[in-house]
Amino acid sequence: MYVDAKLLEEAERRFGKPHILHWEHEIGEDELAFVKATQKHGRAHDVTLFIFRNDHLALIRKPMFQRPIYRAPSGGLNRGESFEEGAKREAREETGLEIELETYLLRIHIRFKSEDDYLDWTSHVFKARAAGGHLETRDKSEIAETIYGTIEELQGPIRQALLKSGRGLLAYRVALTDATVEILQGTGGQSPG
Repeated sequence: MYVDAKLLEEAERRFGKPHILHWEHEIGEDELAFVKATQKHGRAHDVTLFIFRNDHLALIRKPMFQRPIYRAPSGGLNRGESFEEGAKREAREETGLEIELETYLLRIHIRFKSEDDYLDWTSHVFKARAAGGHLETRDKSEIAETIYGTIEELQGPIRQALLKSGRGLLAYRVALTDATVEILQGTGGQSPG
């Protein structure tokens, strides 16, 4: 198991207790197959990073999507990694940035459903700050582009593009982002909208 009670306890001790949400979300059959394919060694989680440099956020675009479909970087922990170690590694790989974790914002227990099949997953969302490095695309097979954006852009034209895609996993990223922004702005984070 990648994330156990000891790892969660350590993350909460260092970065605070997150808001905990329980959601169900419909995704396409192909999307469910994609998520299942990422489950090497039983992995059923992601760590999503809202990385700030002043009032801008580091955002990524995957190769299969066109502009302006961007989102916060995310990835999985490797066996034996702490949240901090895994988050720093993922940030370097996806954005080129060295980061410092600040706050454990959200733990979303999500059931992805498609027809009669489903998969239980957990997203761990952290606020971080860029502490060094330069925003750049390092792993070009996984990340097509990295940019800085604002919360307003993320909640405006980027949000609309994600929803317009018709992809269930991108709609989930919108719900995750909406809940995160509500917490960052001090207004809640209770429902996927």
